[in-house]
Amino acid sequence: MPNFLFEKSIKGEVVGIDEVGRGSWAGPVVSCAVLIRGKKIESELFHLIEDSKKLSSISRMNIYKKIIDDRSFVTGVGVSSVDEIDKLNIQEATFLSMKRAFDNLRASNPGDIELVLVDGNKAPKFDCNVKCIIRGDQKSLSISSASIVAKVTRDKIMINLSEKFPGYGWETNMGYGTNKHKEALIKLGINNLHRKTFKPIRSILEK
Repeated sequence: MPNFLFEKSIKGEVVGIDEVGRGSWAGPVVSCAVLIRGKKIESELFHLIEDSKKLSSISRMNIYKKIIDDRSFVTGVGVSSVDEIDKLNIQEATFLSMKRAFDNLRASNPGDIELVLVDGNKAPKFDCNVKCIIRGDQKSLSISSASIVAKVTRDKIMINLSEKFPGYGWETNMGYGTNKHKEALIKLGINNLHRKTFKPIRSILEK
């Protein structure tokens, strides 16, 4: 289970950042930044928060609502569009979404932040110290909280987009490369929310 050891080892404020949607064939990449004020966390949430990939959609939504409603949590969300992904590449677009998430958090909490914890082994530059943590969503409560908010936020976006572009199964596959998505690409073709620089989509375009 994620814990608070990284955050408590630092004197100043610590922000955790995670992203969702890097590997999807369609739709934006979404990042979230989370700061837990005063490094205190309600005991109920402490035991509920976990890597978003390990939670059911119902559990994830319930925890998301608790995080959003809890004044101890400051959150910021950042989004990079399909056009930005194709123009910049997925890594740079992900970094851009992380910076936007951080800036949006800063708008709600303008105080000094000493450290940013980023899930993974690469991170963008911030105007404070940065620490990458591999499998950080399984180790840090701040990152794990961010992964839940980012996942629920992106799922909502993809469900809404599935109504505008029916048939691809985005309401369940969230734009990832499932069999239904593959079959729909053959039947319905590519739309403007598919990532044209991603190999499966690019291969279809080249044919």
